[in-house]
Amino acid sequence: MKALVLERVGELSLRDIDLPQAMGPDDVRIRLHTVGVCGSDVHYYTHGHIGDFVVNEPMVLGHEAAGTVTEVGTNVRHLKAGDRVCMEPGIPDPLSRASRLGLYNVDPAVRFWATPPVHGVLCPETVHPAGFTYKLPDNVSFAEGAMVEPFAVGMQAATRARITPGDTAVVTGCGTIGIMVALAALAGGCSRVLISDLSETKLKLAETYDGITGINLRERNLAEAVDEATEGWGADIVFECSGAAAAVRDLFKVVRPGGTVVVVGLPPGPVPVDLAAACFRECRIETVFRYANVFDRALALIAAGKVDLKPLVSGTYVFDQSIAAFERAAEGRPEDVKLQIILDGEGN
Repeated sequence: MKALVLERVGELSLRDIDLPQAMGPDDVRIRLHTVGVCGSDVHYYTHGHIGDFVVNEPMVLGHEAAGTVTEVGTNVRHLKAGDRVCMEPGIPDPLSRASRLGLYNVDPAVRFWATPPVHGVLCPETVHPAGFTYKLPDNVSFAEGAMVEPFAVGMQAATRARITPGDTAVVTGCGTIGIMVALAALAGGCSRVLISDLSETKLKLAETYDGITGINLRERNLAEAVDEATEGWGADIVFECSGAAAAVRDLFKVVRPGGTVVVVGLPPGPVPVDLAAACFRECRIETVFRYANVFDRALALIAAGKVDLKPLVSGTYVFDQSIAAFERAAEGRPEDVKLQIILDGEGN
């Protein structure tokens, strides 16, 4: 079938490619409607690898997806043909030790869409386990359904933070994931979130949400801004979402004594960490890799109107314009948060 294929670093094509489509009794077949352009997709396009995951052969991109069920396996009871759905893109080994511990996101055997050597879903249809496929409520659009995946990262971060209602949080990095984390932190009980970045455009977008205050690092020092906001005490929780070495280095200047640091962003290489400063404050340090057991909760918050992700869609492209969508994403325009590709013009 026709798909968006990453041929090699910097080269994309829309062409036919053989993709596995065999149905099992516990699977569903899905006609794809909307697929988001993720930062990891773009990084594979521009760099060819993320850590140990290296693109050594052509790979279909895309893992933030929503669509319509067209066929169900014989064992599937909770879904039927015609259901609008979103899909959790990581499929673990259910018998692995990690899965039995509830940590299936770090299962070494997990197969995650658009992570080498696994193909993604920028193509007309896919087959997926029904257990990782979630029905969209009538009030949730395909566009929102395709953003459940990045919002689930924010949910995982908020869960790892163990938020106490009324906490003050700081988020470093106002990209897609940074904003998702800020919204999840507010939904999880934080009274306010301070979010920092170099982009005034992205900060202004984040500030359209009640409870979020932007800190422009071109104008203010983060530690000083947090000190002012917390009367010198520091933030209860600091979420690092930028992956920038400078942000990681300064994390323990902004967290309060006994506070929590949650590392969400993935630095491109080793970064310096001031462990002595962490010890002096006796901080708790948590890390995040994708998500586990939060996808349905992320969808529930969107459906309940507790989180509005619609303002984060910066541009929409049809399938035949997929290469242009990725070229724009690679530019890193300051006004862009989430670009999406529409593969099926039917429905909302």
